[in-house]
Amino acid sequence: MILPTYDDVIAAHERITPHIHRTPVLTSSYLNELTGAELFFKCENFQKAGAFKVRGASNAVFGLSDAEARNGVATHSSGNHGSSLAYAAGRRGIPCHVVMPRTAPQAKKDAVLGYGGIITECEPSTTSREEVFAKIHAETGADFVHPYNDPRVIAGQGTCSRELLEQTDGLDAVIAPIGGGGMISGTCLTLSNIAPEVKVYAAEPEQADDAARSFRAGHIIADDAPVTVADGLKVPLKELTWHFVQRHVTDILTASEDEIIAAMLLTWQRMKIVMEASCAVPLATILKNPEVFRGKRVGVIITGGNVDLKKLPWM
Repeated sequence: MILPTYDDVIAAHERITPHIHRTPVLTSSYLNELTGAELFFKCENFQKAGAFKVRGASNAVFGLSDAEARNGVATHSSGNHGSSLAYAAGRRGIPCHVVMPRTAPQAKKDAVLGYGGIITECEPSTTSREEVFAKIHAETGADFVHPYNDPRVIAGQGTCSRELLEQTDGLDAVIAPIGGGGMISGTCLTLSNIAPEVKVYAAEPEQADDAARSFRAGHIIADDAPVTVADGLKVPLKELTWHFVQRHVTDILTASEDEIIAAMLLTWQRMKIVMEASCAVPLATILKNPEVFRGKRVGVIITGGNVDLKKLPWM
């Protein structure tokens, strides 16, 4: 197992800066009053390709040698990593193959195709995803850029919290959604090195709570096909992300489907920003556990904004 270091985060930031946005940090006096905390929202929904995933994907793609890049890149993804990898591959001029669940939102499939990605569909389970991907990988010989269990990807995701610390003083905690754990791992990597006093919390849907159960059990528990409105958080932890989660995460908090949808709607109404259901899970858990965050300065990572506007969960 090759672990990324904070030096890798610094190198990633230099490498990807020409290809990403330095996203803004927004606040809401209404949400501060509602939660009793000072919340600082790092808005990766304004990122290139609409999600934080472009950080890790760009680091992987632009870190390849010409020989390594010759056959392009390949991955499996529920959407945001696939479109981000396709975006980065397009900028480098190499092919990108993406295995996606047939149930993935059409908006996310359209994004992959729009950036020139080549989609192969699979069934909506981790088993099917990995089986179909193995076939595509063998056929193409492309470089495999895992959505999260890849040191290049984790180092790239670590640049998000590095920016957040530069943009916001005196944070007590940072909270982000957790599925496979790429963003949380990058956050842990950065904070443990340059701001170890800042606590890291992860937020997860109750209906896809394998990371929370893993955290309590002390070993990885993987669900194959959970069902949740937070479609970006259905995948299980892997060995690299588990390394960071078990060592650096303070707690993993969960929220129900109704709580996630309510937090998503509240953010749309009050902050006037488009965000995915997956990104609403942190706010949902803050609202559910006010005693954990009351009186604290909390960074909240909004991980993406790729939403099918014709199928909003409150419709």
